[in-house]
Amino acid sequence: MGLAPRPLCLRWLSWARLDRRQHRSLRRLSTCLFDYYVVVDFEATCEKDARIYPQEVIEFPAVLVHGVTGELLSAFRTYVRPRYHPILSAFCRELTGITQEDVDGGVDLADALVLHDAWLVAAGAARDRVAVVTWGDWDCRTLLDNECALKDIVKPFYFERWVNLRVPFASVFGAKRRNLQEAVQEAGLRWEGRAHCGLDDARNTACLLADLMRRGVTISITGMFTVLMAPKEDEVPQPSLQLMAQPLPQMPTHCYCGIPIKSDLVMTPGPMQGRYFYICGNWSPEFGTICPFFLWAA
Repeated sequence: MGLAPRPLCLRWLSWARLDRRQHRSLRRLSTCLFDYYVVVDFEATCEKDARIYPQEVIEFPAVLVHGVTGELLSAFRTYVRPRYHPILSAFCRELTGITQEDVDGGVDLADALVLHDAWLVAAGAARDRVAVVTWGDWDCRTLLDNECALKDIVKPFYFERWVNLRVPFASVFGAKRRNLQEAVQEAGLRWEGRAHCGLDDARNTACLLADLMRRGVTISITGMFTVLMAPKEDEVPQPSLQLMAQPLPQMPTHCYCGIPIKSDLVMTPGPMQGRYFYICGNWSPEFGTICPFFLWAA
């Protein structure tokens, strides 16, 4: 008897569809910097022992994690139809478990981003209070950014910064190189699902995130495209060529700590004197800014 076809495109998964053994009340965590974390793990077109250009997202999964309790709240997945390499290689299908029918019935990346954004809104997650979490920098820094630039797609602003979970994990378990499965095992957690299934990888990353939160690890932004460093005296920061080629993200209302940004005025004599700028809302005379957020006022 044949298997029933899998649902294609958008999959809105309530917490009831996730592992119920993980669904329990957790104590309030003092290290919370954001209201929510959204864990993503994209799967992309690929070939065995060969580079493929451009690589395109074919599975767009996300898991929403409560920033205070570490509770896994909801999950999202849509398959994405590649434009430049529409026929998946046998290696890609075997590695990811994604079928040709999945991507043929998928949506364009631009639509996937809209659907993901709508899912966050429906879940009650204020977008300026959300931090994206990945295992590694590749998902946001390379894959998503390159494809959006190639296809002239404007990303939601929250994809301009992210948490590479390798960084806080290494602060607890050491800096040796390990893959996601090895990290889950090292943390004493049980791997659930299939490796290289984007949604399963995202869910296991979310469980690892919650475990680090329970250990008291501060989960803060580790990578971003925004100009970060405040100018030295009269030096004006120059955006990178990569940033200049992209549409400007929506004006944020909170710094990377997740609290409202603070405005200030340049007092040092020079060409920028009298100009307003925004900095981390955690600024204090004793310690300065807690995170490297910086933005000139218009």
